Amino acid sequence: MISHAAATVVLSAVSSLVQAPSRPQPDAPIKCSSCEEWNQPRDAFKVFGNTYYVGVAGVSSVLIASDDGLILVDGALPQSVPLIDAAIRSLGFETEDIKLILNGHAHYDHAGGINSLQRFTGARVATGSAAVRSLTQGMPSPGDPQAGYGDGFPPIANVEGVADGDVLRVGELAITAHATPGHTPGGTTWSWSSCEEAHCLDIVYADSVSAVSAPGFRFTGDATHPSIIDSFRRSITTVSELPCDIMIGAHPFVGDLDGKLEQRKQHPDGSNPFIDPGACRALAGDAMRSLDARIAEETAK
Repeated sequence: MISHAAATVVLSAVSSLVQAPSRPQPDAPIKCSSCEEWNQPRDAFKVFGNTYYVGVAGVSSVLIASDDGLILVDGALPQSVPLIDAAIRSLGFETEDIKLILNGHAHYDHAGGINSLQRFTGARVATGSAAVRSLTQGMPSPGDPQAGYGDGFPPIANVEGVADGDVLRVGELAITAHATPGHTPGGTTWSWSSCEEAHCLDIVYADSVSAVSAPGFRFTGDATHPSIIDSFRRSITTVSELPCDIMIGAHPFVGDLDGKLEQRKQHPDGSNPFIDPGACRALAGDAMRSLDARIAEETAK
Protein backbone atom coordinates (compact mmCIF):
# COMPACT_ATOMS: atom_id res chain seq x y z
CA MET A 1 0.00 0.00 0.00
CA ILE A 2 1.36 3.43 -0.97
CA SER A 3 1.53 6.01 1.82
CA HIS A 4 -0.41 9.27 1.71
CA ALA A 5 2.85 11.26 1.46
CA ALA A 6 4.16 9.11 -1.40
CA ALA A 7 0.83 9.37 -3.21
CA THR A 8 0.97 13.15 -2.91
CA VAL A 9 4.47 13.21 -4.47
CA VAL A 10 3.35 10.95 -7.32
CA LEU A 11 0.24 13.04 -8.01
CA SER A 12 2.29 16.23 -7.92
CA ALA A 13 4.79 14.81 -10.42
CA VAL A 14 1.99 13.63 -12.72
CA SER A 15 0.31 17.05 -12.46
CA SER A 16 3.56 18.77 -13.42
CA LEU A 17 3.94 16.54 -16.44
CA VAL A 18 0.37 17.21 -17.54
CA GLN A 19 0.74 20.97 -17.12
CA ALA A 20 4.16 21.29 -18.79
CA PRO A 21 3.74 22.42 -22.41
CA SER A 22 5.15 20.04 -25.00
CA ARG A 23 5.82 22.93 -27.36
CA PRO A 24 6.88 26.54 -26.74
CA GLN A 25 3.89 28.84 -26.28
CA PRO A 26 4.31 31.96 -28.45
CA ASP A 27 3.60 35.45 -27.17
CA ALA A 28 1.03 37.64 -28.87
CA PRO A 29 1.95 38.29 -32.52
CA ILE A 30 3.41 41.60 -33.60
CA LYS A 31 1.69 43.37 -36.48
CA CYS A 32 3.77 45.24 -39.04
CA SER A 33 3.65 45.90 -42.77
CA SER A 34 6.16 43.12 -43.51
CA CYS A 35 5.44 40.67 -40.68
CA GLU A 36 3.11 38.34 -42.56
CA GLU A 37 5.52 38.11 -45.50
CA TRP A 38 8.53 37.62 -43.24
CA ASN A 39 6.84 34.93 -41.17
CA GLN A 40 6.13 32.48 -43.98
CA PRO A 41 7.58 29.00 -43.25
CA ARG A 42 10.89 27.93 -44.73
CA ASP A 43 12.32 24.41 -44.78
CA ALA A 44 15.21 24.03 -42.36
CA PHE A 45 18.53 23.04 -43.91
CA LYS A 46 22.16 22.40 -43.09
CA VAL A 47 24.46 25.27 -43.95
CA PHE A 48 27.70 23.45 -43.12
CA GLY A 49 28.85 21.00 -40.47
CA ASN A 50 26.85 21.50 -37.28
CA THR A 51 25.29 24.79 -38.45
CA TYR A 52 21.67 24.92 -39.64
CA TYR A 53 19.21 27.55 -40.80
CA VAL A 54 15.95 27.28 -38.81
CA GLY A 55 14.50 30.73 -39.42
CA VAL A 56 11.47 31.87 -41.37
CA ALA A 57 11.16 33.25 -44.89
CA GLY A 58 12.26 36.80 -44.08
CA VAL A 59 14.06 36.70 -40.73
CA SER A 60 17.06 34.52 -39.89
CA SER A 61 17.52 32.14 -36.98
CA VAL A 62 20.51 29.81 -36.82
CA LEU A 63 21.05 26.59 -34.87
CA ILE A 64 24.47 25.28 -33.86
CA ALA A 65 24.45 21.70 -32.58
CA SER A 66 26.61 19.60 -30.29
CA ASP A 67 26.23 16.55 -28.07
CA ASP A 68 26.22 18.89 -25.07
CA GLY A 69 23.32 21.03 -26.25
CA LEU A 70 22.25 23.57 -28.84
CA ILE A 71 22.92 27.26 -29.44
CA LEU A 72 20.26 29.38 -31.17
CA VAL A 73 21.14 32.74 -32.71
CA ASP A 74 18.12 35.09 -32.83
CA GLY A 75 14.45 34.30 -32.23
CA ALA A 76 12.72 36.23 -35.04
CA LEU A 77 9.14 37.44 -34.40
CA PRO A 78 6.95 36.20 -31.52
CA GLN A 79 4.73 34.44 -34.08
CA SER A 80 7.82 32.77 -35.59
CA VAL A 81 8.37 30.55 -32.53
CA PRO A 82 6.15 27.62 -33.66
CA LEU A 83 7.88 27.65 -37.05
CA ILE A 84 11.36 27.74 -35.49
CA ASP A 85 10.37 24.91 -33.14
CA ALA A 86 9.06 22.83 -36.06
CA ALA A 87 12.21 23.55 -38.09
CA ILE A 88 14.47 22.40 -35.25
CA ARG A 89 12.49 19.18 -34.80
CA SER A 90 12.44 18.51 -38.55
CA LEU A 91 16.23 18.25 -38.39
CA GLY A 92 16.03 15.60 -35.66
CA PHE A 93 16.89 17.90 -32.75
CA GLU A 94 14.82 18.78 -29.68
CA THR A 95 14.07 22.44 -29.00
CA GLU A 96 14.28 21.62 -25.28
CA ASP A 97 18.02 21.02 -25.76
CA ILE A 98 18.76 24.69 -26.50
CA LYS A 99 21.18 25.82 -23.78
CA LEU A 100 22.11 29.28 -25.06
CA ILE A 101 20.13 31.87 -27.05
CA LEU A 102 22.07 34.75 -28.60
CA ASN A 103 20.69 38.01 -29.95
CA GLY A 104 22.14 40.19 -32.68
CA HIS A 105 20.16 43.35 -31.91
CA ALA A 106 17.15 44.42 -29.87
CA HIS A 107 14.43 44.84 -32.49
CA TYR A 108 11.10 43.02 -32.54
CA ASP A 109 11.93 41.02 -35.68
CA HIS A 110 15.04 39.44 -34.13
CA ALA A 111 14.32 39.46 -30.38
CA GLY A 112 10.53 39.00 -30.49
CA GLY A 113 10.56 35.22 -30.13
CA ILE A 114 13.27 34.94 -27.49
CA ASN A 115 11.02 35.33 -24.43
CA SER A 116 8.87 32.35 -25.44
CA LEU A 117 11.89 30.22 -26.33
CA GLN A 118 13.62 31.06 -23.05
CA ARG A 119 10.51 30.16 -21.03
CA PHE A 120 10.27 26.80 -22.77
CA THR A 121 13.95 25.83 -22.70
CA GLY A 122 15.32 27.59 -19.63
CA ALA A 123 18.27 28.63 -21.80
CA ARG A 124 20.72 31.42 -21.01
CA VAL A 125 20.20 34.52 -23.12
CA ALA A 126 23.12 36.76 -24.10
CA THR A 127 23.54 39.93 -26.12
CA GLY A 128 25.82 42.95 -26.34
CA SER A 129 26.07 44.76 -23.00
CA ALA A 130 24.49 47.93 -24.40
CA ALA A 131 21.39 45.94 -25.43
CA VAL A 132 20.67 44.19 -22.10
CA ARG A 133 18.34 46.92 -20.86
CA SER A 134 16.47 46.96 -24.18
CA LEU A 135 15.86 43.22 -24.07
CA THR A 136 14.74 43.19 -20.44
CA GLN A 137 12.38 46.14 -21.05
CA GLY A 138 11.16 44.91 -24.43
CA MET A 139 11.85 48.24 -26.10
CA PRO A 140 14.70 49.75 -28.17
CA SER A 141 16.87 52.16 -26.20
CA PRO A 142 16.55 55.94 -26.71
CA GLY A 143 19.87 55.89 -28.60
CA ASP A 144 18.58 53.41 -31.17
CA PRO A 145 18.19 55.04 -34.60
CA GLN A 146 14.79 53.32 -34.93
CA ALA A 147 13.54 54.07 -31.40
CA GLY A 148 11.25 56.74 -32.83
CA TYR A 149 9.01 54.05 -34.29
CA GLY A 150 8.17 52.89 -30.75
CA ASP A 151 8.09 49.21 -31.68
CA GLY A 152 8.27 46.97 -28.61
CA PHE A 153 8.49 43.20 -28.12
CA PRO A 154 8.02 40.70 -25.26
CA PRO A 155 10.57 41.53 -22.52
CA ILE A 156 13.14 38.87 -21.69
CA ALA A 157 14.29 37.89 -18.21
CA ASN A 158 17.85 37.16 -17.07
CA VAL A 159 19.81 38.56 -20.02
CA GLU A 160 23.61 38.39 -19.89
CA GLY A 161 25.69 41.20 -21.39
CA VAL A 162 28.82 40.39 -23.38
CA ALA A 163 31.74 42.55 -24.46
CA ASP A 164 33.65 42.60 -27.72
CA GLY A 165 35.73 39.41 -27.97
CA ASP A 166 33.90 37.47 -25.27
CA VAL A 167 33.63 33.73 -25.94
CA LEU A 168 30.56 31.78 -24.79
CA ARG A 169 30.49 27.99 -24.62
CA VAL A 170 28.08 25.08 -24.62
CA GLY A 171 30.26 22.05 -24.05
CA GLU A 172 32.89 22.11 -26.79
CA LEU A 173 30.95 24.67 -28.84
CA ALA A 174 32.56 28.11 -28.67
CA ILE A 175 31.06 31.26 -30.17
CA THR A 176 32.65 34.72 -30.15
CA ALA A 177 30.92 38.08 -29.76
CA HIS A 178 31.99 41.02 -31.93
CA ALA A 179 30.61 44.44 -31.01
CA THR A 180 29.09 46.01 -34.13
CA PRO A 181 26.97 48.96 -32.92
CA GLY A 182 25.40 51.42 -35.33
CA HIS A 183 22.19 49.86 -36.56
CA THR A 184 21.47 49.63 -32.82
CA PRO A 185 23.62 50.62 -29.80
CA GLY A 186 24.21 47.00 -28.71
CA GLY A 187 24.49 45.32 -32.10
CA THR A 188 26.58 42.13 -31.92
CA THR A 189 27.93 39.91 -34.68
CA TRP A 190 28.70 36.28 -33.77
CA SER A 191 31.34 33.93 -35.20
CA TRP A 192 32.24 30.27 -34.71
CA SER A 193 33.92 27.32 -36.40
CA SER A 194 32.00 24.42 -37.94
CA CYS A 195 33.59 21.23 -39.20
CA GLU A 196 32.78 18.38 -41.56
CA GLU A 197 35.26 15.67 -40.62
CA ALA A 198 38.66 17.43 -40.79
CA HIS A 199 37.39 20.35 -42.90
CA CYS A 200 36.63 23.33 -40.65
CA LEU A 201 35.28 26.72 -41.75
CA ASP A 202 34.76 30.10 -40.07
CA ILE A 203 31.07 31.05 -39.98
CA VAL A 204 29.79 34.55 -39.27
CA TYR A 205 26.27 35.56 -38.28
CA ALA A 206 26.53 39.18 -39.38
CA ASP A 207 24.25 41.46 -37.44
CA SER A 208 22.65 44.32 -39.35
CA VAL A 209 25.02 47.17 -40.22
CA SER A 210 22.56 49.18 -42.29
CA ALA A 211 22.04 52.92 -41.66
CA VAL A 212 18.27 52.76 -41.20
CA SER A 213 16.40 55.10 -38.86
CA ALA A 214 13.07 56.53 -37.84
CA PRO A 215 12.29 59.99 -39.24
CA GLY A 216 14.31 62.76 -37.63
CA PHE A 217 17.28 60.70 -36.44
CA ARG A 218 20.71 61.92 -37.57
CA PHE A 219 23.68 59.53 -37.57
CA THR A 220 25.87 62.65 -37.71
CA GLY A 221 24.39 63.82 -34.39
CA ASP A 222 22.32 66.74 -33.21
CA ALA A 223 21.42 68.57 -29.99
CA THR A 224 20.02 65.37 -28.44
CA HIS A 225 22.84 62.92 -29.20
CA PRO A 226 26.43 62.89 -30.51
CA SER A 227 27.52 61.55 -33.88
CA ILE A 228 27.84 57.77 -34.11
CA ILE A 229 29.59 57.82 -37.48
CA ASP A 230 33.04 56.81 -36.19
CA SER A 231 31.77 53.85 -34.16
CA PHE A 232 29.52 52.78 -37.05
CA ARG A 233 32.49 52.80 -39.43
CA ARG A 234 34.48 50.69 -36.96
CA SER A 235 31.63 48.17 -36.82
CA ILE A 236 31.50 47.85 -40.59
CA THR A 237 35.29 47.45 -40.72
CA THR A 238 35.07 44.75 -38.03
CA VAL A 239 32.69 42.72 -40.22
CA SER A 240 34.94 43.14 -43.26
CA GLU A 241 38.01 41.88 -41.38
CA LEU A 242 36.53 38.80 -39.69
CA PRO A 243 37.69 35.34 -40.78
CA CYS A 244 34.63 34.52 -42.84
CA ASP A 245 34.19 31.46 -45.04
CA ILE A 246 30.39 31.51 -44.70
CA MET A 247 28.26 34.55 -43.87
CA ILE A 248 24.63 34.42 -42.72
CA GLY A 249 22.77 37.72 -42.50
CA ALA A 250 20.10 38.73 -40.01
CA HIS A 251 17.66 38.72 -42.94
CA PRO A 252 17.94 36.07 -45.68
CA PHE A 253 18.19 38.65 -48.46
CA VAL A 254 21.53 39.72 -46.96
CA GLY A 255 24.01 37.47 -48.72
CA ASP A 256 21.31 36.12 -51.09
CA LEU A 257 20.36 33.02 -49.12
CA ASP A 258 17.61 32.09 -51.60
CA GLY A 259 19.96 32.40 -54.56
CA LYS A 260 22.46 30.10 -52.87
CA LEU A 261 19.74 27.56 -52.08
CA GLU A 262 18.73 27.57 -55.74
CA GLN A 263 22.36 27.05 -56.79
CA ARG A 264 22.54 24.09 -54.43
CA LYS A 265 19.45 22.55 -56.05
CA GLN A 266 20.80 23.05 -59.56
CA HIS A 267 24.21 21.60 -58.74
CA PRO A 268 23.70 18.64 -56.36
CA ASP A 269 27.32 17.60 -56.80
CA GLY A 270 28.47 18.23 -53.27
CA SER A 271 29.61 21.80 -53.86
CA ASN A 272 28.37 24.30 -51.29
CA PRO A 273 27.43 27.77 -52.61
CA PHE A 274 27.27 29.07 -49.04
CA ILE A 275 31.06 28.89 -48.90
CA ASP A 276 31.95 32.40 -50.02
CA PRO A 277 35.06 33.91 -48.39
CA GLY A 278 34.23 37.32 -49.87
CA ALA A 279 30.73 37.56 -48.41
CA CYS A 280 31.63 39.54 -45.27
CA ARG A 281 33.71 42.01 -47.27
CA ALA A 282 30.90 42.44 -49.77
CA LEU A 283 28.37 43.10 -47.02
CA ALA A 284 30.70 45.62 -45.40
CA GLY A 285 31.35 47.37 -48.70
CA ASP A 286 27.63 47.80 -49.33
CA ALA A 287 27.09 49.01 -45.76
CA MET A 288 29.89 51.57 -45.96
CA ARG A 289 28.56 52.99 -49.23
CA SER A 290 25.09 53.20 -47.73
CA LEU A 291 26.43 54.99 -44.64
CA ASP A 292 28.39 57.43 -46.82
CA ALA A 293 25.22 58.19 -48.78
CA ARG A 294 23.32 58.79 -45.54
CA ILE A 295 26.06 61.14 -44.27
CA ALA A 296 25.95 63.08 -47.52
CA GLU A 297 22.16 63.37 -47.24
CA GLU A 298 22.30 64.61 -43.66
CA THR A 299 25.12 67.05 -44.45
CA ALA A 300 23.20 68.46 -47.41
CA LYS A 301 20.22 69.15 -45.16
